[in-house]
Amino acid sequence: MKVALDEQMIEVAEGAILADVLKEHCSGKKFKSILACKADDALLDLSAAIPDRTTSLTPVTLDSPEALPLLRHSAAHVMAAAVRHLFPDVKVTIGPAIENGFYYDFDVAKSFSSDDFPAIEAEMAKIAAAHVPFERTEMSRADAVAKFTAMGESYKVELINDLPADVSTVSVYTMGDFVDLCRGPHLPHTGFVKAVKLLSVAGAYWRGDEKNKMLSRIYATAFADEKALKAYLNMLEEAKRRDHRKLGRELGFFTFEEDVAPGMVFWLPKGMMMRTILEDFWRREHIKRGYDLVQGPQILRVQTWQQSGHYDHYRENMYFTQIENDQYGIKPMNCIGHMMIYNNELHSYRDLPQRYFELGLVHRHEMSGALHGLLRVRQFTQDDAHILCAPEQLEGEILNVIKLIQDLMTVFDFQYKVAISTRPKDSIGTDEAWELATSALIQACDHAGIAYEINEGDGAFYGPKIDVRLLDCIGREWQCSTIQVDFTLPERFNLTYVGQDGERHRPVMVHRAIMGSVERFIGVLIEQFAGALPTWLSPVQAKILTVTDAHNEAAQTLATALKAAGIRAEADCRNEKLGFKVREAQVAKIPYILVLGDKEVEAGGANVRLRNGDNCGLKSSAEIIDMIRKDCEEPFQRGGMRYSFA
Repeated sequence: MKVALDEQMIEVAEGAILADVLKEHCSGKKFKSILACKADDALLDLSAAIPDRTTSLTPVTLDSPEALPLLRHSAAHVMAAAVRHLFPDVKVTIGPAIENGFYYDFDVAKSFSSDDFPAIEAEMAKIAAAHVPFERTEMSRADAVAKFTAMGESYKVELINDLPADVSTVSVYTMGDFVDLCRGPHLPHTGFVKAVKLLSVAGAYWRGDEKNKMLSRIYATAFADEKALKAYLNMLEEAKRRDHRKLGRELGFFTFEEDVAPGMVFWLPKGMMMRTILEDFWRREHIKRGYDLVQGPQILRVQTWQQSGHYDHYRENMYFTQIENDQYGIKPMNCIGHMMIYNNELHSYRDLPQRYFELGLVHRHEMSGALHGLLRVRQFTQDDAHILCAPEQLEGEILNVIKLIQDLMTVFDFQYKVAISTRPKDSIGTDEAWELATSALIQACDHAGIAYEINEGDGAFYGPKIDVRLLDCIGREWQCSTIQVDFTLPERFNLTYVGQDGERHRPVMVHRAIMGSVERFIGVLIEQFAGALPTWLSPVQAKILTVTDAHNEAAQTLATALKAAGIRAEADCRNEKLGFKVREAQVAKIPYILVLGDKEVEAGGANVRLRNGDNCGLKSSAEIIDMIRKDCEEPFQRGGMRYSFA
């Protein structure tokens, strides 16, 4: 049969081995760099036979998009083999590649620690240097069960036994003396696994179930070369410096009390001030754009969640309570409340669209191991809105939401990526409704000129969505905004409007959140700015420092003038050395540090220092106010928003 390879058509025999074909048609240097091969869309080992009816072959090398996941998956096997060599009594479970590396879970008598890493890395280096081949074998389920039972690998036996009944064979990979159950594919040999670093250890329940045994998980990463690995490790160090959990404590923004309310935030005065500033700005922005502020209850009868489909498709993420023999669900999202508000009165086509906005407190069950500061919590606030509109208004409403996202990202100078997530397997609604909703999202992105990728099968259970992932200053991605189109819930809750023809019609609902979770967004902001938040968002914008007690009255007068101008100012009149007070203000990341001594008091101003160490010299109170105002307004001049000092 004929297949395309490197833009040429070549003749290959049926059942030919990929490695043989590529070796014949590629130069020796190129062939040695090939990790695997794509036969049309299927990624295969080089030892695999070319499938029937293949039309094209695409070699996968270290610079291919598929290379890193493949490299990391094979590195997980190398790590498991190294652990087995050093700890013979260990039982292996699973070891997948993940976004920034890989992990492997082990059943071991004593959990691993970072003290074990040097020995494991050294053993991995030996295995890599030996260029041990990955050899794939297909065998029957019965033979595989017998093999892993003889090896004492009970977790592998459980995985095989839990496969669907129609799966008759499984694949096993042998790498020297290490044997693992795995779908593959893998590298040709271990020699490619050179730039590897073990990162951390964590506990993990087998199969993520709290009822199962706790395993010891080793997280690691691997790259094509040492240069890329070093760059990533430097990024991790920078991420530690910016860790919002550490900075949140140091800046007095928030705290967590794990013994009292795990996964829930205690907002301290400065953090609550910053959060309030952000939320007030966001409410005003929504009012300007035609949204109505609403609020629904925290709990609803469980029958309502059954009607919406959340009980069948989302209940493992929900909390429930009981009142007078009635079961209630604590809301994990705000859509049902907003539909009830819509149904409070009969709407005409002239009333549409209806845009409801709520900073809605929600609760979702997260596993303890998944909790991570503000970024993954059990109680959080969504900047949630639901737009109910006529079908012909849908694209315009999606474009308006996209514009709002663009404006917010511009204020914070974020770059971002967009993906359209399509229908998942576990979903509700008709094929026609899903097709209409997905097409509306695609057309809106096309008309807005936004580049996007298709994320197959990752939509919400009731509709497709646009997902926005923002990129921070050190290259990390954060899930942020989402826009979801829903034809199904309006049907389930019998939402209607009276059309021009006098008949009842069904509106379309757009679910959207721009910040996503306010808590997560604040966590990302803290890390993006390393705690030095933009001046408009800083809980204290100016700190006035006195040299001696003789300057206290002037400091209070200046503080009063700044506050009257809408600036958040504090006077530090403590009997401490000036250098100590300056350092404290810099550590607290106060944008403007205003020093008052004899010369400044006599001139009726203050010496202005910025938190980055720049000294702006002596300025009058009017000049200081003007400086801070312009600093606050600058981010908003980049987009379609304005800052308010009210």
